[in-house]
Amino acid sequence: METRTMSVLGLNGVEEDVYRHFLRNPGSPEATADLAVLRGGREVDAAVARLRDLGLLHGDGTGVWAADPAAAVARLSEDRLEHVHSTIREIADIGPIMRSLQQDSPYPPPQRAPVSGPGGSLARLETLPLVRTHIDQLAFTARAEVLASEPYDVLSPENIRHARPLDLRCLRRGVALRNLVRASAVGDAATLEHLRGLRAAGAQVRVAERLSELMLVYDRRTALVPMDPRDSGRGAFRIEEPSLVESLVRYFDRLWDDARDLGEVLGEEPGAAPPTEAQLLVLELMCTVSKDETGARRAGMSLRTYRRHISDLLSLLQANNRARAALAARERGWV
Repeated sequence: METRTMSVLGLNGVEEDVYRHFLRNPGSPEATADLAVLRGGREVDAAVARLRDLGLLHGDGTGVWAADPAAAVARLSEDRLEHVHSTIREIADIGPIMRSLQQDSPYPPPQRAPVSGPGGSLARLETLPLVRTHIDQLAFTARAEVLASEPYDVLSPENIRHARPLDLRCLRRGVALRNLVRASAVGDAATLEHLRGLRAAGAQVRVAERLSELMLVYDRRTALVPMDPRDSGRGAFRIEEPSLVESLVRYFDRLWDDARDLGEVLGEEPGAAPPTEAQLLVLELMCTVSKDETGARRAGMSLRTYRRHISDLLSLLQANNRARAALAARERGWV
């Protein structure tokens, strides 16, 4: 049986096996699920019931159909992200509970790090100046990658003045920057000029038709998300809990995969954008070093970042493998 991949979306192994069975065998009787997953009884019945509640299975007992994978993944992703935000809010509110319990304790509480604070796994940043202070600090210390999802119709001049020098500083240090913006933002002249400037400095910019999630993730270790998704001015959560950050990164990656490159949106010819300095370095190493691990070490970047640059180069050169990419790069005089 294939490796299960839907656990990140909240399905257990039996539920995924049942969904895949009806995806492969549309219209099969419900009873065939027992044989398909080599289990019977309550586990399969519970899996079928939950999949129906989630809208992933349709039909009656004599014929069952699985929902289209694109619709299923979108639905599960939305539910999962809401769960993440709910968990964040719950964790952020445990401080009063701790204080209340400590008041009932007959012994003085031991000296411990604060449950919520700058040194903890989750902190409440309740003013916009405080949020920007943390953004400054995180941008200054980022070493590998910054992910930014900005669901604004227009980036204000103040926003651009604050973000641009931070982003350019990161790019000059070789930090990869992936910026996801709303399609409507591209229609604003000042915003578009800002995005083009970032891309010219080496950032990757993609455009999503509909985007509502505001998040910043630094080195896949620290994330900033708004306390109120409808009003970012009310403050943000700073998250360093690994499981929560990982969930946000995976959600960002799904949004990124569904978005279009800025050049494509603007109608530019494929490959029109020149390679960045980091891409040229990776291209040279790709042509001279046999192992990615060695190339990443020589480039001074993580293996994940190194391989992402290679993937971007293959797309930029319109090549389906590294050998053809190397030939295309030589033809253009890049190596």
